[in-house]
Amino acid sequence: MRLRNKPWAKDMINDNLDLIAVQPENMAGKWQDRFEKSQPLFLELGSGKGGFITELAKQNPQNNYVAMEVQEGAIALLLKKQVENKLPNLQLLLANGANLTDLFAEGEVSGMYLNFSDPWPKTRHEKRRLTYKSFLEQYKTVLKDDGYIQFKTDNQGLFEYSLVSMNNFGMKFDEISLDLHNNEELNETNIPTEYEEKFSKKGFRINYLKAQFN
Repeated sequence: MRLRNKPWAKDMINDNLDLIAVQPENMAGKWQDRFEKSQPLFLELGSGKGGFITELAKQNPQNNYVAMEVQEGAIALLLKKQVENKLPNLQLLLANGANLTDLFAEGEVSGMYLNFSDPWPKTRHEKRRLTYKSFLEQYKTVLKDDGYIQFKTDNQGLFEYSLVSMNNFGMKFDEISLDLHNNEELNETNIPTEYEEKFSKKGFRINYLKAQFN
């Protein structure tokens, strides 16, 4: 979902360059330099307004997190949260995820979160889906050997496609749920996104998986 332009976004970003990276091509292999402590690094690809990643960072001070978003308007709203919270283990990244291996070094990331990605339902747009094989190849490169991907979506078609795509890529599934919010064990530790809360209240089932590369 594309947000309206925020006239104040550029100024806020330029005033808080200690919290957000705007020259990501210089950061591969150096992400730990932007944090107070060197800790396991996790990435959310497509952070939206940042409710999920902000809460995740609050609950897990033993990890470092990068919130990546391509929309300036969305990352500016997330930046507002971070200016207020000043979480030492959260950094923001304004960039396109199409060239992830230019932004992160091999094995630099311990885990990735894909939350409610654009489903790109038309067949001709398959290569744009974040679980398409070319994206999976990049994830495999930047993730540690024991790294994982956690994926959530309300779109049944995208979820089914992702299961097939990951299986064909040789990934193994640690956890799968076709109705996350009614899975007592998994939902106990689930942190919902703003989008997730909105659509689950409307009766949409939330699909979830956690997978690793063999």
